[in-house]
Amino acid sequence: MKIDLSQKNALVGASSKGIGLAIARQLADCGASVTLMARDEEQLRKLVENLPLTSRNQVHSYLKVDFSDYEGFDANISNFFNEHKVDILVNNTNGPIAGKAGDLDAAHYQQAFDLLFKTVCRTTLLALPHMRAQKHGRIINVSSISVSGPVPNLALSNSIRSATAAWAKTLSVEVAADNITVNNILTGFFYTERLRYLIEKEADQTGQSLEQIKSQRESLIPMGRFGDPREYAHLVAFLASDYAGYISGANIPIDGGFSKGY
Repeated sequence: MKIDLSQKNALVGASSKGIGLAIARQLADCGASVTLMARDEEQLRKLVENLPLTSRNQVHSYLKVDFSDYEGFDANISNFFNEHKVDILVNNTNGPIAGKAGDLDAAHYQQAFDLLFKTVCRTTLLALPHMRAQKHGRIINVSSISVSGPVPNLALSNSIRSATAAWAKTLSVEVAADNITVNNILTGFFYTERLRYLIEKEADQTGQSLEQIKSQRESLIPMGRFGDPREYAHLVAFLASDYAGYISGANIPIDGGFSKGY
């Protein structure tokens, strides 16, 4: 099976590192023109120059946004869609702060709502008119296994990502007749900067070493290891392709067998 995304335009959030960058590279390798989206402009400029060029008329670019500043994000993303059309939208942001439900106040939840819900909703609604007009589109949300069951010490992610997943499921029904798919990927443990941050925070709280916590977490995964972002990117490329045209409204786990649900 060869995935051909040539002549497609992809917008990938939080794509200056980690899972987002792996996704961007894979989509580019499949022929898509990719726009990276993150807040570090210098890093974005360097990364764009090194994205694969594998198809005719393929052009890569970047958009500087700060997902944690919703008003600024809204202005930048609106300007982008005034001039660009997107066929493949990968909604991905940095994660909210860790913390227990009883230790967080309303302001924390508002910040997480802006970060995880409003940015996804706004970007998707801006992308939809073009997708509907051409009767084709792919919306892929980088979510979390917390949607299927709460993860300890991640109260904000547990709460808001579940709301985003429910919204995406609702939208998937509304746009299905236009051959637009909407799917959520429930992300398990991938060894990225985000996971290292969570391990470091747990080490500070418990007094354990980083290696102890890393080993403990890996032992909970049936496959006995963290995921490689490149494995994640392969799934996204498939969902972005015509091969996945009959998959929509799904919550798809990629977690090495960690999730306990069916």
